[in-house]
Amino acid sequence: MQATQTHYVFTCGEVDLKVTFSAPLFMDDLDLISRPVNYISYEVTSNDAKNHDVDLYFEASPAWALDKPLQEAVLEGFQDDDMVFLKTGSKEQTILGKSGDNVRIDWGYFYLAAEKENTYCSIGQSEALRTDFVEGTKTESLNKSENSGDKLALTRSLGNVNNASGKIMLGYDDIYSIQYFGENLRPYWNRKGDQNIVDIFKKANQEYDQLIERCYQFDKNLMEIAIQSGGKNYAELCALAYRQAISAHKLVETPNGDLAFLSKENFSNGSIGTVDVTYPSAPLFLYYNPELAKGLLNHIFYYSESGKWVKPFPAHDVGTYPLANGQTYGGDMPVEEAGNMLALTAAIARIEGNANYAKKHWKTLTTWADYLVEKGLDPENQLCTDDFAGHFAHNVNLSVKAIMGVASYGYLADMLGQKDIAEKYTAKAKEMAQEWMKMADDGDHYRLTFDKLGTWSQKYNLIWNKVLNLGIFPAEVAQKELAYYLTKQNKYGLPLDNRETYTKTDWIIWTATLADDKATFEKFIDPVHLFMNETVDRVPMSDWVFTDKPNQRGFQARSVVGGYYIKMLEDKLNPNRK
Repeated sequence: MQATQTHYVFTCGEVDLKVTFSAPLFMDDLDLISRPVNYISYEVTSNDAKNHDVDLYFEASPAWALDKPLQEAVLEGFQDDDMVFLKTGSKEQTILGKSGDNVRIDWGYFYLAAEKENTYCSIGQSEALRTDFVEGTKTESLNKSENSGDKLALTRSLGNVNNASGKIMLGYDDIYSIQYFGENLRPYWNRKGDQNIVDIFKKANQEYDQLIERCYQFDKNLMEIAIQSGGKNYAELCALAYRQAISAHKLVETPNGDLAFLSKENFSNGSIGTVDVTYPSAPLFLYYNPELAKGLLNHIFYYSESGKWVKPFPAHDVGTYPLANGQTYGGDMPVEEAGNMLALTAAIARIEGNANYAKKHWKTLTTWADYLVEKGLDPENQLCTDDFAGHFAHNVNLSVKAIMGVASYGYLADMLGQKDIAEKYTAKAKEMAQEWMKMADDGDHYRLTFDKLGTWSQKYNLIWNKVLNLGIFPAEVAQKELAYYLTKQNKYGLPLDNRETYTKTDWIIWTATLADDKATFEKFIDPVHLFMNETVDRVPMSDWVFTDKPNQRGFQARSVVGGYYIKMLEDKLNPNRK
């Protein structure tokens, strides 16, 4: 299991089969990262030194392009130049007609494709619909089938071989991806409407060799860097998170030319562009391409600056995926989202070495910073990103986020040369931090809420004090917390707080990154790695899991695992601290 590839090895009698699934998600190339075509590569090798007659059969279901299995589907096959294509989609084709969580796309078309030579195609259930697309014949199309119980199948006939290799491709053309404040937007790869999916498949076919070589090199480099940063177990978690974190987003260009990299809250509530999902996922994108990090924030800035959102703190979301027409979440998270937006804007400035992005949104950032100055130290009864735990007041970790937000504003003002403003807000953040230390003190650790003795929680929001070198909290605050956490760990990790045995794996890695040495960091990482190896739940990686048993508590396939890259980000920004 690697960042861009998953490798399988099978034995089929006298033949060994290697199968590799490859997704060339390189974040320095936005057209490539949004290209909806991936590869399944294969290699067959005789294990008895003899030749064998080998066919490889690939089958897919119309379910790829349907929300529910009994919807009517259309299937067809066709050839174009030296490639064959199988295509399926819903008969109805109601584009952007559904929104919500645990809902599958049922517009656009799924494709299987391969080079024509020695490829046989079939659709439906009948061999009568099979065609050979033999070289030199002119077969326009397979007969269309209209049954969602049918199948698409490609057979590659490799002949009498000792060793052979090749590939097929699969892809999805969603036609329109997102509705953005009333306007339907195409996917980024076809943002101008001048591309077509068949040509994109051909391009992917031509670039296969170079892209696969890049995949191997990228995967190797990532493992080396991550092992150096946090150890082998940490590196394996980063590799596991890479594709999931990227794929839980959709990349589009908005009508005003902004990049929008919109997340979906999978198996949570289906929100699109959620700020407190962006916050934990951002380290991956900050690390590899700050333009994508801006794409995580642009829609929230637009929502406020367009006058569509008029509250003095950011919205929670901009709709329910894939309809980004305005917040649909039932409540606000005022301190949470204001702190998130300010901290991430500061992180972008740190990565880029300038605060030009912040300058574009200065009035909005000022409004949010002032809200945190007024309301952030001792938050009222409101939700934070861990909203599954419910509302509660006097949240100590949420207060840290507010303080980091105020400090981030001071940091940005300093980068912009506004020294008086920088000094004012930085001093305010330090004053708030000193108050926090008194209010949250519980002897050998700090509390869950200011008003409850004998409680504790992970203070993962402290990480920006370290990553951005803000100097707001004394270093001993984090070290006192870490020593206490080590007494609270279970087999599969550190609980989120004293109330439950469940945890959030992204927050554990943020908490672990507060450690000053690799050995302490790894003490927090190893139980998470153990969970991912031993969990009995066969689902895309969950970020909300129990620490005392190998089960998920909820959530899966979410973007927040991009937060695993916080340690690599910290090392990149502060190389002398390694």
